[in-house]
Amino acid sequence: MTEELPGEAVPGTGRIRVAVIEDHPLYRRSVERVLEESPDVELGAVVDSVARFHVERQPAGSVVLLDLGLPGVAGAAAVLEVCELGHHVLVVSAQAESDQVLGAIAAGAKGFLSKDVDVDELLIAIRAVAEGGAYVSAVVAGMIIKDNTERPVPRPETELSPREEQVLRLVAAGERDIDIARILGIGVRTVRGYLDRIRDKTGERRRPGLVKEAIRRGLVGSPGRKP
Repeated sequence: MTEELPGEAVPGTGRIRVAVIEDHPLYRRSVERVLEESPDVELGAVVDSVARFHVERQPAGSVVLLDLGLPGVAGAAAVLEVCELGHHVLVVSAQAESDQVLGAIAAGAKGFLSKDVDVDELLIAIRAVAEGGAYVSAVVAGMIIKDNTERPVPRPETELSPREEQVLRLVAAGERDIDIARILGIGVRTVRGYLDRIRDKTGERRRPGLVKEAIRRGLVGSPGRKP
């Protein structure tokens, strides 16, 4: 697996490297135009499939806007493949049901936007992901929360400690246990101990469920709040 690099600006320009993988020609061209006109974006590969993206050899550490309904490799598999090339994936897709959102984030996506997002929010999300954060649009986060309305509000004893919230936030950002340990400066066994306590408190055993829990608790970025 290629090591993911920080979302650094293009040397000497202060601009964010951004690529696009989108198979709908009209939407692809619209996004391309928006990015070309953004002063802090350095537009890279603009292609219609993950296979073509491989050919372009986009510099690692780029923010990649990725549709889920692609020809060939698609969905969470596409997210995983692009992440393994060392990029920061921001999904922009019409497929915004909870299963697709959670699957994409569990595969390593740093953010998720629906295709009806406006230009300002798209650029805000790109900047957040480039800075190493996570971003889920309010519409998408609302869908996840609505899908979880039958879950009772956590009792005081199920509230997470500040460190547990940090770990859960990083899980939602798609980080692996070993990366969480590196980021927080603790051991992998300590991370897994925190995860065990989080699972006991939330009742969520699998990573997609933990992602949903992070969204429900407001630990994943959306308009007006930092991730």
